[in-house]
Amino acid sequence: MINEKMYGLGSRRSAIREIFEYAKRRASEVGAENVFDFSIGNPSVPAPACVDEAIGRILKETPSVELHGYTPAQGDKKCRDRIAANLNARFGADISGDDLYMTCGAAACLTVSIHALACPGDEFIAFAPYFAEYKVFVEGAGAKFTAIPAEKDTFLPDLEALQKAMNRSVKGIIINSPNNPTGVVYGEETVRKLARFLQEKEKEYGHPVYLISDEPYRELVYDEEAKVPYVPRYYPDTLVCYSYSKSLSLPGERIGYIAVNPRAADAKALYAAVCGAGRVLGFVCAPALFQRVAAECDGKTADLGVYRRNRDLLYRRLTDLGFSCTYPDGAFYLFVKSPEPDADAFCERARKYELLFVSGEDFGCPGYVRIAYCVPTECIGRALPRFASLAAEYGLVKKG
Repeated sequence: MINEKMYGLGSRRSAIREIFEYAKRRASEVGAENVFDFSIGNPSVPAPACVDEAIGRILKETPSVELHGYTPAQGDKKCRDRIAANLNARFGADISGDDLYMTCGAAACLTVSIHALACPGDEFIAFAPYFAEYKVFVEGAGAKFTAIPAEKDTFLPDLEALQKAMNRSVKGIIINSPNNPTGVVYGEETVRKLARFLQEKEKEYGHPVYLISDEPYRELVYDEEAKVPYVPRYYPDTLVCYSYSKSLSLPGERIGYIAVNPRAADAKALYAAVCGAGRVLGFVCAPALFQRVAAECDGKTADLGVYRRNRDLLYRRLTDLGFSCTYPDGAFYLFVKSPEPDADAFCERARKYELLFVSGEDFGCPGYVRIAYCVPTECIGRALPRFASLAAEYGLVKKG
């Protein structure tokens, strides 16, 4: 016998991955230049120069056996110390390397963090739309996953909805800013309100309610007024899950970290639980070379100007064509309202024009689609006439 739950997850794969693989097959049939794959958040901008420079120097200066050998389970101490020092300088984080656990990307951050916290009967809440794998990660840890709607139109956390959903079984709230799939940034006022609310609930319940801040897009903001608050400064019981996949354009290298706020309740025990969860899940000793690269390049980014141009071009043109979408301050996604109630049907109709989107159903938000604009700008330019044809098919009203 096999585990039926695992079979179910494996036989019905992530919709994002399925579309991504469909795009590869379709490109081989009609030519890559004729397929417009806006399905996956795969950075199209090269890694910053510091990455290649760091790799070259590290390979040259570090003996092979040392470089490619095991690090401690939680990561190389010098790397963790260096990243912590940078976080302190940038955000006033007040952490040490002993509060960081190096991981194999964001998925490992989240699964380890949730397993470290989850006890029988626990519940975790996320605001919809949310990254589709949250539900898989929470239920995989044996906990209950609950999605509640964000505020209509703004897609900011709806505290009234959260108030109705809260109960003593809630162990954690998962937030994601800049948000995937909307691109919305939770500003300081939003974070302060959420922090005050959760502190009140902690007093009422007599136990911590942890905030898991999923931050792979933290550096990907395009407007000066869009500031991303460092959440642990506002709420003690916070774990930050960070990945270098987006900021450094390194999604295939699987490198990130969990930062346990030293001001959290029983912070040392919490960190030990993170280490234990990493052990159980097999996420120990993250890629050694890229621990060193991340430590040297932490805080740097790829060329965000490309994503900004893509956002401005695509947002302006789609809204001119009559599509409705929330203006994204960060990440590299547009969350577009489907012109018909069934977003899956809209995605299917778009395929006639070789336009590939992901339905909002997969993000817990029916009636929308996610369009990833982390593609070459020229790809967007070639796709715009297809969007115009799609808009015309729905009879959308052009502006201007």
